[in-house]
Amino acid sequence: MMETRKYPIGIQTFKRIVEEGYLYVDKTDLMWQLAHYATYIFLSRPRRFGKSLLTTTLESYFKGEKELFEGLKIMEYEKDWVSYPVIHLDLSTAKGQPTVEALRDRLLF
Repeated sequence: MMETRKYPIGIQTFKRIVEEGYLYVDKTDLMWQLAHYATYIFLSRPRRFGKSLLTTTLESYFKGEKELFEGLKIMEYEKDWVSYPVIHLDLSTAKGQPTVEALRDRLLF
């Protein structure tokens, strides 16, 4: 019998989707190719079209969070699982800042 999973409506982080058992369409083999063969990447996808999910998946990959990728296609490709420092800037939290100083404070925490 097939297991039913919830759709990740409004959930934009790879880690949460995996840990909470939401449905995930596995394209990690393509992500691995992107990480190993692409030089420059410009994500020109429409709003609400998976950019945040892709970037958080890449974040987990570059942090070396191997346990999140168990059972996914990338496990056939990646053998080393090196951890790299990751800087994640979420500009959605900067909306509506009245001044440049307030924006800078919000981005720098």
